[in-house]
Amino acid sequence: MAEAFGAKEETPELKRVMGPGLLLLFIVGDILGTGIYALTGQVAAEVGGVVWLPFLVAFLVALLTACSYLELVTKYPQAAGAALYTHKAFGVHFVTFLVAFAVMSSGITSAATASRAFAANFSTSLGLDLGVWGVPLIAVGFIALVAAVNFRGVGESVKLNVVLTVVELTGLLIIIGIGLWAIAGGEGDVSRAWTFATPEGSGTFWPVVAATGLAFFAMVGFEDSVNMAEECKEPSRLFPKVLLTGLAITGVIYILVAISAITLVPANELGEGETPLLKVIQAGAPAFPISIFAIITMFAVANSALINMMMASRLIYGMARENVLPAMLGKVHATRRTPYIAIVFTSLLAVCLILFAGGVPALGGTTALLLLCVFAIVNVAVLVLRKDKVDHKHFRTPTILPVLGVISCVFLAGPWAGRDPVQYAIAAALLGLGVILWIATVQFMKTSSSSA
Repeated sequence: MAEAFGAKEETPELKRVMGPGLLLLFIVGDILGTGIYALTGQVAAEVGGVVWLPFLVAFLVALLTACSYLELVTKYPQAAGAALYTHKAFGVHFVTFLVAFAVMSSGITSAATASRAFAANFSTSLGLDLGVWGVPLIAVGFIALVAAVNFRGVGESVKLNVVLTVVELTGLLIIIGIGLWAIAGGEGDVSRAWTFATPEGSGTFWPVVAATGLAFFAMVGFEDSVNMAEECKEPSRLFPKVLLTGLAITGVIYILVAISAITLVPANELGEGETPLLKVIQAGAPAFPISIFAIITMFAVANSALINMMMASRLIYGMARENVLPAMLGKVHATRRTPYIAIVFTSLLAVCLILFAGGVPALGGTTALLLLCVFAIVNVAVLVLRKDKVDHKHFRTPTILPVLGVISCVFLAGPWAGRDPVQYAIAAALLGLGVILWIATVQFMKTSSSSA
């Protein structure tokens, strides 16, 4: 792992092709997607009409960590992200490995969440009652399709990202437009947006905290943009204003979508099932072809799944190539030139999660849990690395922000935040598998060295 982040050998640089416009579209497109399309109803089930409030709190928590990422990416404009920052700050190979594997695992749980959401929208749009196993089986078929695309080596070009971002954004703007039209026409009940509906005796604080833990899944994605640092023009200058602008745009969109949704659909109805925004369309614009919006939703979540599975398989491949995971996982197909063993491995993990780990709330919550732990470490890393000086100007976040970032991330990741225990079980199983593979690799390397 030392070589992975400490090597100084001369290698060709990536082509710097992304200006502020394309970088902004990448960030907005990466954040938008499965979270808001699939989890709005679950957030409403926790807090009632103030469904917008957890999204606002999640935005503020994400903003704290985003400022830490901004300091680090402008200080070290390289493409390795959280693993690089962890390695520079602590220099402990095992900790670096755990952070990298946690990021990989979050990609798999995110893709599994997207697959469940895809299947639910697919069955709803066709008016099918598929029974208990129908949606999971469709989700498995979808993951298989994603794996096939991944195997063929279809890269995520900037142009494709722009197209899919426009599709995702269009769906959310439709929801906002229908909500505003309803409010202007005196339809729906906008007063619901200020009403708490929490379990009796629970107060309002803890339900909002639990709902924020779910809503945080909708805000993740901004951290992926740091991996584009080597392909951006003047990253130290561009990143701060572009990343903060992208977060602000998505935050506003999410709040407006939440208000539109609760205006048209009561919280108890919005919280049923895995297709909350389809209910908003049916309530506010019954003449609108529901199948068209379902297709838009499927495009949005399909993009999330493909991006995350590509990221996860490449991370596994990279760790195998650095001899921290079994070398088998680093094999490349002779003709397709894709990491086919890593693709099969990550796809099988996603299938297991879809079939045995639960629905969208459990999988989305696990994604948020894993990333909250990574974000806590990044917030500590930015403080540790203050002693490391570089010879160029870079963004510097006020010290209080990473401190608040650590506190908020740890708080939202804890069991006191109302997390379902299954999320800890899923996260522990994934990280435990990683540790087993790491130990097996270390032992194999020791045996090989002794034999030699």
